[in-house]
Amino acid sequence: MSQSTTSQNPSIVPDEQDEDGSIYSPAGLRTGNTSPTARRRLHSNRTSDMDLRSRFPSRLLVDEQSSLLGYPDGASRSYTVPNTSKPRFSRHQSLVGSLRQPKNHSRSSSFAVRLADAIKSPWRRSDGMSESKGSLFTDERVWYDQFTSTDWVHDSIADNFRVRDLRFRKDIRGRVYAWFDGAQGWILVAIIGCLTACIAYFVDVTETSIFDIKEGYCNEGWYLSKRNCCFNEEKCPSWKTWGDTMHVTGVGKETVDLIVYVLFVVLFSTISCILTLTTKTVIPSSFSLSTLDENLGADKQRINSDIIADGRKAGMSPPRSPTDTQKPSTMIYYPAAGSGVAEVKVILSGFVVHGYLGVQTLVVKTLALILSVASGLSLGKEGPFVHIATCIGNIACRMFGKYNHNDGKRREVLSASAASGVAVAFGAPIAGVLFSLEEVSYYFPPKTLFRTFFCCIAAALSLKFLNPYGTGKIVIFEVRYVTDWRFFELAIFILLGVLGGALGALFIKASRIWAQTFRRVPLIKQWPMLEVVLVAIITGSISFWNRYTKLAVTELLFELASPCGRDDISGLCPRSSEQILQVLWYLTAAFVIKSFLTTITFGIKVPAGIYVPSMVVGGLLGRIIGHLVQYIVVVYPAVAVALDCPMNGGPESCVTPGVYALMAAGATMCGVTRLSVTLAVILFELTGSLDHVLPFSLSVLVAKWTADALEPLSIYDLLTEMNSYPFLDNKIRPVFTSELGDITQRVRSERVIDISSSPLVLASKLRRKLQYLHDAGELDGGLPIVRNGVLVGLIPAPDLEFALDKLEDEQSTLCLMAAIATFRGPEEDEADQLYDPTDLTTYIDQSPVSLDIHSPMDLVYQCFVKLGLRYICVLRDGQYAGLVHKKSFVKYIRELEANHEH
Repeated sequence: MSQSTTSQNPSIVPDEQDEDGSIYSPAGLRTGNTSPTARRRLHSNRTSDMDLRSRFPSRLLVDEQSSLLGYPDGASRSYTVPNTSKPRFSRHQSLVGSLRQPKNHSRSSSFAVRLADAIKSPWRRSDGMSESKGSLFTDERVWYDQFTSTDWVHDSIADNFRVRDLRFRKDIRGRVYAWFDGAQGWILVAIIGCLTACIAYFVDVTETSIFDIKEGYCNEGWYLSKRNCCFNEEKCPSWKTWGDTMHVTGVGKETVDLIVYVLFVVLFSTISCILTLTTKTVIPSSFSLSTLDENLGADKQRINSDIIADGRKAGMSPPRSPTDTQKPSTMIYYPAAGSGVAEVKVILSGFVVHGYLGVQTLVVKTLALILSVASGLSLGKEGPFVHIATCIGNIACRMFGKYNHNDGKRREVLSASAASGVAVAFGAPIAGVLFSLEEVSYYFPPKTLFRTFFCCIAAALSLKFLNPYGTGKIVIFEVRYVTDWRFFELAIFILLGVLGGALGALFIKASRIWAQTFRRVPLIKQWPMLEVVLVAIITGSISFWNRYTKLAVTELLFELASPCGRDDISGLCPRSSEQILQVLWYLTAAFVIKSFLTTITFGIKVPAGIYVPSMVVGGLLGRIIGHLVQYIVVVYPAVAVALDCPMNGGPESCVTPGVYALMAAGATMCGVTRLSVTLAVILFELTGSLDHVLPFSLSVLVAKWTADALEPLSIYDLLTEMNSYPFLDNKIRPVFTSELGDITQRVRSERVIDISSSPLVLASKLRRKLQYLHDAGELDGGLPIVRNGVLVGLIPAPDLEFALDKLEDEQSTLCLMAAIATFRGPEEDEADQLYDPTDLTTYIDQSPVSLDIHSPMDLVYQCFVKLGLRYICVLRDGQYAGLVHKKSFVKYIRELEANHEH
């Protein structure tokens, strides 16, 4: 019997023993004797819960349109399926966007439950979920397991159920609830925008107050910055340096200033690192991740496509057997480190990382960001603002059940939150919307676009009202140009785009080389604080001697991009050729120092952004080019005449170096991040100059072309690839020459639930199959259910784990994995109405997405990208032939890219 069945299903591996020692065979699965209780469950005459078509219990007819789990005899009679009248958190009946719930957490106070009770919808209040007995994790029960993927289809269906129930009521009360449900999104994004502005105000004011304490203090108040104390005066008696205050015998004032300056840099950066290290998270390496912070030196997970002896592909099979007791290695990451933009991008694509957007991360990153920016390290606060704003959005989603309990809906709010972070970072609400659309969002429906715009406007208006700098500006580096550009400058703008794009690409390569050499030194790898201290000492010692490297990156960018005025004290407005050469010398030194410091600072364990530091490096280069053009015009009057420049108007009458600086700053940032339209709009909103929109756009366009030619990946794409995130980029289109069968594994007994002999399966056997998926890193995978080789359903691994965790005795319990048709009796036994935890049919997906084994790979790619699937079942001539997980498909895509590069 087994041999004949095996011959009909060649895709099934027949030489593997199942967990109970029996040889796998679709028709020969051994089961124990059925208990009387099990027989009673088999022939239960309870009615089913609501189906998708009716609000009342359905009486199903067996015909060609019946479900896959119907009775196999094809009899045309009315029947009911064994089920429970009490609702569960299942794929078909849950009206929330998750399948898990924390322990000791009640939904009784949620708006969704109160609304359901009020309108008497089929929602019912559920009991708290029991603790996990055999779960891989020992933490609280969660909506989605850690490091799994969001089930977009499930969340969409769940939200449709919720909307349908709201629209069912036609009375005034129901209409009020429906109106309030529609207004929740607008209320939520408005709150998020205001809270983001408040935290941005707190960070701006605090770091500005303590930044200049490294050089001295103000007599009128130690908390006043040098700018607020002196009001741009060259000689300021109210400002006291540490050399003037501390008199040390035999030590000069400048030496004292240097020592105190370096000590404060080390102190601020060390405290910031200590705060960041408090968010340390350790996870098993079975998740196939390298790290979850911006560490380009992390050991990359190797992808090997060689087929090993048993026919499985490495990287798509478990690294060890379920019975392997060897303790796996671990991976450590720090959620508060870096900017978090790459991780936010992956989370918005559906990847679940619990704690990364939590309250602890928000508080720690906010405080550590203030200290890291105040330390004077070559980093920015604009990137971390995106992460902080997303944390605010994630926390604020708990106010409303439809966002708190639905990960798909939640990510729409997180997209708006990330955009508000850019809005307050650059004072550019329109650019924030484009940033969310272009860079971080994976799913961006039209209604999310309008809400994102509203969120950005709320954030920008709130911050402008708070006025953190006392100048009426949202950010300190807003500038205004009064002169227009000249036609001959187009060639220079193109040159700046080429240089900026090349500089950004080289920065990515240099950062990777530095991280993979110095950061992999065992001592540095084991003690990340040591690297922070070394970088702080180097930064303080080198940057002290140059005025431009001592400035905060935002103030330096403002001085580089500003046009010259009468009361200029920046030293960047020379009046003669000799002064131009002197300025060029200082700028060149600052350019070399900032380039080096930015390279070694990126990736250290403190909150750090790369947006403004990259703009500063490019701004220095652009200012150098601008002054070189000025020097040529001043030294060679004939050139000035040829360029139609005024003869007696001074160096800036023909060339404005600030425009060149901002142009190169945008081009360099484009080379690092590959933002295009977003960056052009940021530059426009920073300057408010319609005259310069064209040159800004031209330089950004050229920079992107240049950077793509030198380095195909942006800094965040590189992090995504090296950290092995399960991220499918929907902005690219791979070229395939294969079909689905080329990446489909052979069917193995531990990956299939066979109900050919009986729909009852031991819970202990299901637990071992589930553990096998866990060991393979597929916590969000699924177990196909087959009958005589035919796919009849699929139970997701998170659903199965949740169901098994509620059982009291897994060793002797039989679980029902298929609905059994019976005649409806004249009377129903009340005992059958009780909740039955062994009936798993409500957790089963009766219509999993399936494709033929010869389907083109382009179709598979579109299914994963457009539908957001976690897995696809594979059929051969109607028979089950395997399952392809999204993570396996991502690894296959990366193998293709790696082979293409070589």
